Amino acid sequence: MSTALHIGFLLFPHVTQLDLTGPAQILSRVPGAQVHLVWKTRAPVPTDVGFTINPTTTFDECPQLDVLCVPGGFGIEPLFGDRETLAFLRRQGEGARYVTSVCNGSLVLGAAGLLAGYRSACHWLWLPLLERFGAVPVAERI
Repeated sequence: MSTALHIGFLLFPHVTQLDLTGPAQILSRVPGAQVHLVWKTRAPVPTDVGFTINPTTTFDECPQLDVLCVPGGFGIEPLFGDRETLAFLRRQGEGARYVTSVCNGSLVLGAAGLLAGYRSACHWLWLPLLERFGAVPVAERI
């Protein structure tokens, strides 16, 4: 029996690196945590400021996550119609204990159908868009 806690962060082109690396830094300290930076391939992924982050696993190789987190960034809009990414999120979301996001990453969870009927927060600029995905927008931090 594995005692690992699999924590996965969606890595995507033009992610805001702090939305990914800040939570990853903190959650990596949880006893038994194994942090996964997940993307379609293992090729370096550009952030929204131009430097790259290397994925540690791919959608196909990723174990079932206990915690799924979608960070925000300027690169979220192409993900709304990205069937491969949305299918990965749905698959992982079904088995995850916690489905989370940072900033406008919640909209990607919404596009995957994971927020329908749930209260969800988001950056204030993007907050009204949550309704389009069936979420209940709340102006709260958590």
